[in-house]
Amino acid sequence: MKNVLARRATAEFIGTSLLVMAVVGSGVMASRLSPNDVGLQLLQNSLATGAALLALILALQPVSASFNPVVTFVERALGMIDTRTAAVLASAQVLGGLAGTVAANLMFGLDAVSFAARDRSGPGLWLAEVIATAGLLMVVFGTIRSGRADRVAFAVGGYIAAAYWFTSSTSFANPAVTIARTITDTFSGIAPASAPGFILAQLAGGVLGFALVRFLYPVPSASADAAADRKVLT
Repeated sequence: MKNVLARRATAEFIGTSLLVMAVVGSGVMASRLSPNDVGLQLLQNSLATGAALLALILALQPVSASFNPVVTFVERALGMIDTRTAAVLASAQVLGGLAGTVAANLMFGLDAVSFAARDRSGPGLWLAEVIATAGLLMVVFGTIRSGRADRVAFAVGGYIAAAYWFTSSTSFANPAVTIARTITDTFSGIAPASAPGFILAQLAGGVLGFALVRFLYPVPSASADAAADRKVLT
């Protein structure tokens, strides 16, 4: 079991790291290639992030592919994993996100750590994070609990690419990614002082999303149960 948990933690670390590299790196690239067009920068950033999520979930889902502490905590609340596993995976996600930001900064010739100056705070942005996170959880667990786990990658990639545009916060929807983005003073950055508000909103969205999943999908499909059983044993 220790080997299984180590594999899962490694997958979460690598996956979250590469996801954050996609978010931060594409933001830097977009700002350099399209310096006078913020809308085009956001389009480039959202497409790169959605595509990266699709690829990473497809590749790592057989091991572990949550990349998000809120998703992991809801897995715990639904009884899919135990408390120790949830804590280890969430820690791996946060550390992986920070490593991904450092790597992205260095790839583009920036300081390894440069605290963001971009303020992202206010009721509208916090509401957007509640909605973005709750929606993400419905997409993830609605797909899984209806027996279509093989389609999660496409559902999540599409949802996040779209949520960049329909939420005022550009849909962080992930505490690990939020923390990671505090240490890059680039297009994707968020000021450290703004991060707690985002994280609290994401946790509130997690509670809302969990309640919606339990209400809409009270009983997982037989195929979802079988897939969960296989995941525990591998």
